[in-house]
Amino acid sequence: MTLDRAAGLAESARALAAGEVTSRALVEQALARIEATQGTLNAFRIVRAEAALAEADAADRELASGTRTPLLGVPVAVKDDMDVAGEPTAFGCPGEFPPVAEDGEAVRRLRAAGAVIVGKTNTCELGQWPFTEGPAFGSTRNPWSTEHTPGGSSGGSAAAVAAGLVPAALGSDGAGSVRIPASWTHLVGIKPQRGRVSTWPRGESFQGITVNGPLARTVADAALLLDAASGNHERDPHRPPAVDASAAVGRDPGRLRIALSLKPPFTAVPARLRPEVRERVVQLAEQLSALGHHVEEADPPYGQIGLTFVPRATVGVAEWVSDAPFPALLDRRTLDAARLGRLLGGAPLRAARRAEAALHRRIGAMFESYDVVLAPTTAAPPPRIGAMLGLGGLATDRAMIAACPFAWPWNVLGWPGVNVPAGFVHGGLPVGAQLLGPAHSEPLLISLAAQLEAELRWHEAWPPVQYAAAQADDATPGLR
Repeated sequence: MTLDRAAGLAESARALAAGEVTSRALVEQALARIEATQGTLNAFRIVRAEAALAEADAADRELASGTRTPLLGVPVAVKDDMDVAGEPTAFGCPGEFPPVAEDGEAVRRLRAAGAVIVGKTNTCELGQWPFTEGPAFGSTRNPWSTEHTPGGSSGGSAAAVAAGLVPAALGSDGAGSVRIPASWTHLVGIKPQRGRVSTWPRGESFQGITVNGPLARTVADAALLLDAASGNHERDPHRPPAVDASAAVGRDPGRLRIALSLKPPFTAVPARLRPEVRERVVQLAEQLSALGHHVEEADPPYGQIGLTFVPRATVGVAEWVSDAPFPALLDRRTLDAARLGRLLGGAPLRAARRAEAALHRRIGAMFESYDVVLAPTTAAPPPRIGAMLGLGGLATDRAMIAACPFAWPWNVLGWPGVNVPAGFVHGGLPVGAQLLGPAHSEPLLISLAAQLEAELRWHEAWPPVQYAAAQADDATPGLR
């Protein structure tokens, strides 16, 4: 027996523990779906077919012996900026990268929970842009419309989950790179508190602005993957107090004070919220009001927070470029960003890091009046494939800021945010909204997202490209 593709992470884990399905059957099913869609969606950089099947057989032996762990035997994927032992970590870059010797801490914890890593998903070069395209791997496409990007930089993970290739996947978020692709593929995406999910062997990825987080079709599945991946390496610099994300899913959030923020933070180039996206976010605010929450318009006092983001982001690019085996093959925009990062790596970086405490106090004061901020995740629907790929550096920055001006401040702050689906605009393209909270507020945000999901049931909608995965099921013996 196998499971329908609508079965998510929690249902797959339950069925495996109950003996209703084997890990090998689920992994074979995932691999067949990946193979059937790789020519259209191109979600994966690396598919670990042989290794994953061997790990599935080992999981089945453990299940038969009575062993139970939260994700024992469940197939999942991780973004190709995370180390998986025996595989290269190219992070979207061209050239041959050597295999790494050890799992990164987040992957180690997924394995400890029993998950089977079926592959590593595509990401743009060093995760810099809100699209997942590049000469190293081609274009990853959106299951809702293959003429459009799924977003970035965790676009491969988002496409894989949205199309039902795997029930959930890990991505990383340095300026919205989990939340943006989640919004553009109709998924739940959680940017956790800094340090919640380790980025080791880089103790502070991109100078602390990048965190690892889950993408899934439901809040419960995202929370389950977050719980499984959470925890720290002994040398991690950030070790937040533990939370139980899964327990928050069924908890009543209470009557909350919610600030609806529709104004983008100040950026060096203009950014305008598109009317069709604004309409969907306002509708979500109205839904929250109908659920009994007090919602009113108010904007966080961001000020010049962008001045603290640029040094950290570009220094992070420079650090990754210094480790790349073939820097001459990298995108000109990447090399320019690395050059800027080397210039900003002294006093400007130190000033940017020191400014975080003041930003915490100023923006944190908003949470004396409000419990949660509701904001658009992006200002626009997903762009067409190729729209940003061939642009120069300044033109890319302008296009990126115009489309995605809302997500990055929370990376500077290090606080949690959750993208929730906000519906569809013209052409059936998904858009999302983000629930933002103060430090360590994942349980509150998750409980509120779950309350919305119970009303809106966004997980019941499937993209039209799903037919490709269905064909894979029909063509694979023993699968349905």
